[in-house]
Amino acid sequence: MKILNSSHINPFGGLNFVLQEFENKKIGKLLQEHLPKLPAQCKYSWKDILYSFWSIYFCGGDCIEDLGGNFHHHLKHTHFLNIPSPDRVLERFKELALPKVVIKSPRGKSTHELSINKDINTLNLKVLTSLGGLLGDSLTLDYDNTFIFNDKADSANTYKKRYGYCPGVGIVGNHIVYVENRNGNSNPRTLQNQTVSRMFDLLDESKIKIKSFRADSGSYLYDVVNLVSQKTDYFYITARMSAALSKAIASISTWQKIESKQEIIYRGETQFKPFIRANRDTINPQDLKTYRLVVSKIERNDKQVNLFTNEAYIYSAILTNDQNMDVNDVVFFYNQRGTVEKEFDVLKNDFGWDNLPFSKLEQNTVFMIFTAMCRNLYNYVITSFSQIFENLKSNFRIKKFIFRFITIPAKWVKTSRQRKLRIYGNIHFKT
Repeated sequence: MKILNSSHINPFGGLNFVLQEFENKKIGKLLQEHLPKLPAQCKYSWKDILYSFWSIYFCGGDCIEDLGGNFHHHLKHTHFLNIPSPDRVLERFKELALPKVVIKSPRGKSTHELSINKDINTLNLKVLTSLGGLLGDSLTLDYDNTFIFNDKADSANTYKKRYGYCPGVGIVGNHIVYVENRNGNSNPRTLQNQTVSRMFDLLDESKIKIKSFRADSGSYLYDVVNLVSQKTDYFYITARMSAALSKAIASISTWQKIESKQEIIYRGETQFKPFIRANRDTINPQDLKTYRLVVSKIERNDKQVNLFTNEAYIYSAILTNDQNMDVNDVVFFYNQRGTVEKEFDVLKNDFGWDNLPFSKLEQNTVFMIFTAMCRNLYNYVITSFSQIFENLKSNFRIKKFIFRFITIPAKWVKTSRQRKLRIYGNIHFKT
């Protein structure tokens, strides 16, 4: 086999189209405007730092070190940026980290460490707004926490008996709008009202109106329910089982039977006033509101009878202030928040959340927000490109996008005083 060498051919030629799209949306300008000003003698701008960082994931890498050994000699001839070393990227990220907030538990000796970075979260919303990802007045905000297990120097033991972090994440559709990191010993319910409050304050500052809020039982808290009832038109939160809730379920007399091939579900509803004891224990008790409780029940296989309802069923209840939607529509709308778990899977496996580079909580927070920003940019790119290129679909994970679009050999050439991209392959356009 005879080999003919051709210099400066980039195996990731499709990346040029991605970076050109970033330039069309003026992402580089947003970075320069909203991140700290760098000294004049700096060789690399924020655009160079972050475009290079995001290119790692658009080329199939999984850690910042890939920018040096694996990708540098391929990307150094890219027309859109200068490629820094991995150490330079890491140092710049460290400069953006803010001191973590340490809060002592009101009871006991435990402490809770929160990492809050308002500036980068604001930048993320600016980028999303420029991409047109938060348009309309019917936005639904999903909030959830996830565990990122790791062996970092400052990670704490979680209630799942493994060390790691427990970040809280706000998601609108498939757009990450807020990330606040916390150490593993702080479970999702701990200080969640403060996290959700900061998230809504940031959205308000960016003039983003949220119509509906969805969350699991970790958000079934007195302060959180009061907050979201003021900040949104409607909320849908899974209620935690308690004696008061069981008595409310027992009061339901009319159940709607829904049959499927797998199981039989019964659904009913009642009016319910939650958090009576929590309100009584506060310094300034308020007049409690009555909300709608939508309940689904499925027969237990072990036939164990519930003490309060005297029925052998497994119950799930959704607390909401939406008094008009049909009970089945309430459950269907709430169940759509299951896509949050998919987003966590994408962030961990496609965008580096399972490969945190730093040993400190606050520094890893910077990394997590920038990778979440990369996820948002990818959503825009795959949605836009799938309308132009026939071999792409908007639901592709980034690995398939890389194989079908990014890995096209290309070379920058200069002809007639112009720089042009020569593609060694076919990119199929829709006609």
